[in-house]
Amino acid sequence: MSADADERFMARALALAERARGLTSPNPMVGAVVVAGDRVVGEGFHAAAGRPHAEIEALAAAGDRARGATLYVTLEPCTHHGRTPPCVPAVVAAGVGRVVVAARDPHPRAGGGVDALRRAGLQVSAGVRADEAERQNRAFFTAIRRGRPHVTLKAAMTLDGRIADVHGASQWLTGPAARQHAHRLRAESDAVVVGVETALRDDPRLDVRLGRPWPREPYRVVLDSRGRLPAAARLIAAGTRARALVAVTSAAPAAAVRALQEAGATVLGVAARGARVDPAALLTELAAREVRAVLVEGGAETHGAFLEAGLVDRVAVFVAPRLLGGRQAPGVAGGAGRALKDAVRLGAFEVTRLGDDLLLEADVLGEDAAGAATG
Repeated sequence: MSADADERFMARALALAERARGLTSPNPMVGAVVVAGDRVVGEGFHAAAGRPHAEIEALAAAGDRARGATLYVTLEPCTHHGRTPPCVPAVVAAGVGRVVVAARDPHPRAGGGVDALRRAGLQVSAGVRADEAERQNRAFFTAIRRGRPHVTLKAAMTLDGRIADVHGASQWLTGPAARQHAHRLRAESDAVVVGVETALRDDPRLDVRLGRPWPREPYRVVLDSRGRLPAAARLIAAGTRARALVAVTSAAPAAAVRALQEAGATVLGVAARGARVDPAALLTELAAREVRAVLVEGGAETHGAFLEAGLVDRVAVFVAPRLLGGRQAPGVAGGAGRALKDAVRLGAFEVTRLGDDLLLEADVLGEDAAGAATG
């Protein structure tokens, strides 16, 4: 098979994997294609955790035609028994002659599939469209490599950088298309996080509203060091109540904690940094719940705390064609601020037009060791 053909069939496998975006966590998205000669004879993708892996789906679709064929898969076949059996033995048993892999699996237990297949006598090529495969599963790779969830800072702002007017009003800065896309970002996340000031001011639901029921409900998280969130807050009742998490510190009165628990919220006792919830401690709590992707929606002080702690991996900023001005109108990130030489640096922007608004997305470059807290 030529290099061009490998690229082409791997592109198809990546497109298949994309069909399950937001549905597979804590597992990665994976697509697979079985090719005999120059013809696709089977394909599949991993639809959800606990469901068959992409390779199994593709091999089942190919049947006997898989013998001697080439298998393209976006992540190397797994070697361990988790929610489902390992894929390497199934690939070998199917009689596949060659396997083409995009990215190696960083998971210490699941990885090693490429070497196992080679030991079994199969021809294996690895690294075809590897960068695309890693970008597709950036949350999974971050969680495994860094031991914490991948964090995206999401904000909506005017052209002059305001996330609300001088009176604190922010609904709505952006138009319907941008707001709908924001719900897609929630759908792709395992947890949506806001600070308590945002929760008190806006009373958000923090749920996914895409015009149809969403099968994977992200955690709705409030950083609330002193337990000020009312038990009647909409985010507690917006979906499954156990998915509403309120992170408090030891400063929260027992009566406030009890009221939140009686309303159905799960209260997390989290370590403090100063008088606020420590973002790193919160991520540790979320990782224990198999959270891979976190969307931090604000407000400014919460954004600033995650940035100062070096815990933001990506930004997604919706920009509206408006100017608000005002010395007291809040910007995207609060906190103490930085000197220009210490600015958080971003990679190249991906720009998407959404009606009259723009969505700017970029990865954070490097790491910052500064610490901060919020709540």
